[in-house]
Amino acid sequence: MTISAAGVPAPPTVPRDPYSERNPLAVFDIDGVLADVRHRLHHLEARPQRWEHFFQAADRDPLLVEGAERVRAALAAHDVLYLTGRPERTRRLTEDWLVRHDLPVEPLVMRADDDQRPARWVKREVLRKLSAVRSVVSVLDDDPAVVSLLEADGWPVELATWLPHSSTLRKAQEDTGRT
Repeated sequence: MTISAAGVPAPPTVPRDPYSERNPLAVFDIDGVLADVRHRLHHLEARPQRWEHFFQAADRDPLLVEGAERVRAALAAHDVLYLTGRPERTRRLTEDWLVRHDLPVEPLVMRADDDQRPARWVKREVLRKLSAVRSVVSVLDDDPAVVSLLEADGWPVELATWLPHSSTLRKAQEDTGRT
């Protein structure tokens, strides 16, 4: 684990692949945009919260057709990059899920396992790094806090509305900083 001078875990590393492509980037979140997480929210409602159960159940997430159609449409003119709050330790599970649903697997930017900052700060930091070398033409996320911050920064962001954003997930993303 890399720790910054301020004692904060290092941000997720942006893969090299997004830097070398020529098309502009369309950035997609996974949970709530492509993956229906509702069946596993009970793990976060439990006391104590069962985070590992929540993440390990992600391999059974139903596909959100609207999100998958958006990814496939974006591929016609853009490079797609996934930017998720899922921890790095779920990479293999997430890649397998993408393959199973006939979606591109890479590039996939994930949160460091020990990074518990709210998703909006992690995603903003990654997008700033990406924009230094690539044109980001769209960001699609289901988290209103992420969308609000990115919109205020001037990013071309859209709120995914096909799955109602749950208060349980909001608390997990904003208060606990784990997704």
